Parts: sequence; structure tokens; C-alpha cells
Amino acid sequence: QVQLVEPGGGSVQAGGSLRLSCEVSGRPFSTYAMAWFRQAPGKGRDFVAAITWSSLSTYYADSVKGRFTISGDNAKNTVALQMNSLKPEDTAVYYCASTPYRYQHPSRSQYDYPYWGQGTQVTVSS
Repeated sequence: QVQLVEPGGGSVQAGGSLRLSCEVSGRPFSTYAMAWFRQAPGKGRDFVAAITWSSLSTYYADSVKGRFTISGDNAKNTVALQMNSLKPEDTAVYYCASTPYRYQHPSRSQYDYPYWGQGTQVTVSS
């Protein structure tokens, strides 16, 4: 079983930056990819970014490309999301997720990720 813990989150004004982190424990060696998803109030859970655990290849949603950076340290079993140039529409609960399921590229569907962190609130004020 894989456990994910997400310290961090917080509030910032538009244009500011935040860094989220996720600590992986349990059976991290079975992980194919890690991802961040977010869920705004009254909306579904959307893909933000993903990273493959072996090659550290990265993938981004168009809405965050160029502003967010996902990074991983598979020796320390941590993954981070650096968020720059934040906008009010980035306000959401952010979730770290992992999957052992291997595809050509990491899935962008929440349903392909069986392991989830507890979520952390990110609030961007205008």
C-alpha cells in the first residue's frame, strides 16, 4: 500500500508563488507516475501535472504550462509542484496522486490513480 502526505498549501495574492510537496511511503518502488490534480468548489477534479517515476518525464495541463513545474526525487520519495504567476482561477484543493499502472504516457484521468493524498488548500486572491 502506498501512502501520500501533503504538507504545504496556503494563500497568496495573484502573481505570487507557492510550492506544494508530497511525501510517498509504503511501496514507492511500485510507482509508475505521480501526479497533481486540483478541485475547485463545485467542480470536478482536474489534472494539473504528472511525472514518471523512473525517467522523471513531465506532463502538464495547458492551463498551467509555463507557470507550474513538477519535480520528483525518487531517492527521497518526494514530489513537488512549484506554482508561479498564480491566478485566482488556480484556487482549489490540490491533491497528490500515484499510480502503478503503466501507459505510454501518464494518465490524465483521476480514475487511473488508486492512491491519493489528503489534499491541501491553495487560495489565490486578486
